[in-house]
Amino acid sequence: MGLGIKRCWTDWKPFGTFWQSTFSTKGDIMTTESGEGANKTQIRALIDDRTKAVRAKNSIGATSGNASGIVTFDVINPLQHVGSDAARKRAEEWFSSFRGPISHEIKDLDIAVADDVAYAHGLSHVSAATADGGQLDMWWRTTLCFRKIDGKWMVTHEHNSVPFDPKSGKASLDLKP
Repeated sequence: MGLGIKRCWTDWKPFGTFWQSTFSTKGDIMTTESGEGANKTQIRALIDDRTKAVRAKNSIGATSGNASGIVTFDVINPLQHVGSDAARKRAEEWFSSFRGPISHEIKDLDIAVADDVAYAHGLSHVSAATADGGQLDMWWRTTLCFRKIDGKWMVTHEHNSVPFDPKSGKASLDLKP
């Protein structure tokens, strides 16, 4: 019995191909999943793992998908953090500002993938009791940039921000989608 191709395609985009061969076999039928779809699945899994780690207040898990030279722009000072150690330290500081569990989600996540670069953006939400007895319930904008490094998707840039009210000059922390 011969090996039949069930499905195989190349998706050409204006700036090159967005495919990579990923194969699985069932009996005598081989299937090929679009590289773009497989890459999006891998990136989505990385984001989901980070979200779970934030809920668990696990700074190592929350930053394990970061490239060593990651640049992060956060909603608080300073203007930027550079490097995976700085990102992990920032996560530890953030987690320590909460008492008890953290509720965290990303809404309206959109992922775009090219050969070895990708980005994702969405609206992030956190709700938790703060260490000083207050409550934080906040939405912000998140953009993640990825590169495929040694065959693995890694976060190379993270940008979190909130809009501001131009009349008052203050951050708009009470917005909801």
